[in-house]
Amino acid sequence: MKSVVSAASGNKHLTLFGFFAITASMVMTVYEYPTFASSGFSLVFFLILGGVLWFLPVALSAAEMATVKGWDTGGVYTWSGNMLGEKWGFANIFFQWFQITVGFVTMIYFILGALSYVLNWDALNSNPVIKFIGVLVIFWALTFSQFKGTKFTAKISKIGFIFGIMIPAIVLFALAIGFFTTGGKSLVPLDAKALIPDFTKLDTLVVFVSFILAYAGIEASATHANEMKNVKKDYPVAIIILVILAIVLNTIGGTSIAAVVPESQLGLSTGVIQGFEGLVHHFGSGMDWIVSIIAVLIAVGVIAEVSAWVVGPSWGMLEAGKNGLLPKKLSETNKHGVPTKFLLLQGVIVTIWAAVLTFGGGGSNVSFFTAISLTVIIYIVGYIIFFLAYIKLVRKHDDLPRAFEISKKKPVKLIMAVIGLAVSIFALVISFVPPSQLTGQNAAADYLTILIISFAVVIFIPFIIYHFMRKKNPLPPGVKMPQTHEASAENAAPADGSGSTRTAPHAAPVGQKPKEP
Repeated sequence: MKSVVSAASGNKHLTLFGFFAITASMVMTVYEYPTFASSGFSLVFFLILGGVLWFLPVALSAAEMATVKGWDTGGVYTWSGNMLGEKWGFANIFFQWFQITVGFVTMIYFILGALSYVLNWDALNSNPVIKFIGVLVIFWALTFSQFKGTKFTAKISKIGFIFGIMIPAIVLFALAIGFFTTGGKSLVPLDAKALIPDFTKLDTLVVFVSFILAYAGIEASATHANEMKNVKKDYPVAIIILVILAIVLNTIGGTSIAAVVPESQLGLSTGVIQGFEGLVHHFGSGMDWIVSIIAVLIAVGVIAEVSAWVVGPSWGMLEAGKNGLLPKKLSETNKHGVPTKFLLLQGVIVTIWAAVLTFGGGGSNVSFFTAISLTVIIYIVGYIIFFLAYIKLVRKHDDLPRAFEISKKKPVKLIMAVIGLAVSIFALVISFVPPSQLTGQNAAADYLTILIISFAVVIFIPFIIYHFMRKKNPLPPGVKMPQTHEASAENAAPADGSGSTRTAPHAAPVGQKPKEP
């Protein structure tokens, strides 16, 4: 068996831009613009509010925890495990991984929508069988491409960020400016009155949760932190730049689409392309080729996002596996340090979700909406654990050495974390509200019943796994959290030619004496 290593590479090959590109590909997605646009001009308010009250707390808390000495491997598994106990760390990384197994399918749906437009092949986006095959081809191709290691992932992410996010966003911004300066009229009011939503309506609260979740995922890239050439300096810088850029680009993109696409005609999987069509047609006919090029570029951006997510949470699960929480076979890695067997298992689970969502995705189908809502709720529970871990770090272990701190003042850090925690709890409660798209007698009641039962089952899965795996592989007496591991993700042989992979000494977890190098 190959040495089991983490995503954290002993070969510090990730530059600031490389890490930023991976993280941006996981968080900044052009295909979210239609969701924002459906809220009209109030999207600006929602984006800023969600960015300040939730995105910023998550990003800064992740930046601080990732740069605690010895915590730069394993992501939320390591952070929550050291603060709340290993079983909570395992639950956190399990919830993060679980939600993305469904997220892969919805992301690939957008790729298929873009390709359907370019190829003028409606069946690719509307025929369930063809759509299902399309999801499998794209996902499995990207999964196998990740077997070459994180260097390859970074290359895909750089291409995706530049061509699939930045260029479409810049073109959209330029077209929007041209639209308004040449007499174009917005379909939605762009004034102060339209900026502030009506929070007395339940629908408004549900919409706000969707904006919060659009920012989710920034903490997942922390599993790549110690592959950076200068993690202590570059990680916080990359995160802060990303927060600002995400808010700005999302605001511009969502507003541009809302201005030219009627809400009644706005498609969530094709809305971006509709927006480009509306803006391009303002300047004349015969320029649909421009929209086709943009559609291809956006598809490239989403491919990069899927690519980054394929390996992101997997590294945290691998860290748990190295500590005896997964079967040994799932913890094996190839010569590039990639947990190939775990990725294959992940692929099988995604295939099952693809079948459920594609063939059960009718407008009134309870199973479809329950599956989507379940992943949202599980992910939010992960964020609640995340914030509780950070709060304990600040309150009980603020003396632990770290390269980045949100503030030297403990009350400032606690206030920020409590706000993020409160917003997460609010999002959890609101997420149980039945979707308005549900129709049919007792559909809402069936939805809630299935969702609550499914939630109760899934929430206990990581704790059941932990119980049995720790019974089989117990921790040494007095140890609440094993040390994290650091080794070469490329499995490079050491200078002595022994062929073994050395593990760099780390700071011991809280409450455990450091091991001798």
